Amino acid sequence: MNAQTESLLMAGPAGQVEVAIDRPAGSSRGTAVIAHPHPLHGGTLTNKVVQTLARASVLDGWTAVRFNFRGVGRSEGRFDEGRGELDDLLAVVDAQASDGPLCLAGFSFGAFVATHAVARLHAVRDLQRVVLVGTAASRFDAAPIPAELQGRTLVVHGEQDDTVPLAAVMDWARPQVLPVLVVPGGGHFFHGQLPLLRELVLRHLRA
Repeated sequence: MNAQTESLLMAGPAGQVEVAIDRPAGSSRGTAVIAHPHPLHGGTLTNKVVQTLARASVLDGWTAVRFNFRGVGRSEGRFDEGRGELDDLLAVVDAQASDGPLCLAGFSFGAFVATHAVARLHAVRDLQRVVLVGTAASRFDAAPIPAELQGRTLVVHGEQDDTVPLAAVMDWARPQVLPVLVVPGGGHFFHGQLPLLRELVLRHLRA
């Protein structure tokens, strides 16, 4: 986190939720809420891919909100296999992005949770952009993206991802005819390719 990052604790469905907020230099065009990887495998709001998503959001004028799922860092509660984590994400949206344009983003397990948040919110919120990176579609049941949001959705996956095989994401995307942007040679954590990932996300946000 950089020196300008605001850290706070907010009330959540399982107790306190730890939140980090980064704001753009000028006026904000909306709020991007970003979900981190699997809580039981070291996923936190400081994950490098999550921070890359936040930086891209801020560069495009969004207020970037990262948070720790229940049981991670200073967030209270315990892992709930995605159910409670969806409640956490929705609570953060309600508290930190209650109105105005919204971008939902997530990495790995966070992307899986974000798909369910999209399904829950798309009918009631102005969902401008969706960004899903390394979507955990092999071990979890990611929700389909509503047809009207597919043009606003970026799905990025590494060609050589050995945590979530590319084939699993293609199996999820194929029935929806949802395009997947494949990074050649990319692994799950995009080592050495984070600047490229940031540029891809920034390009999508600006489109």
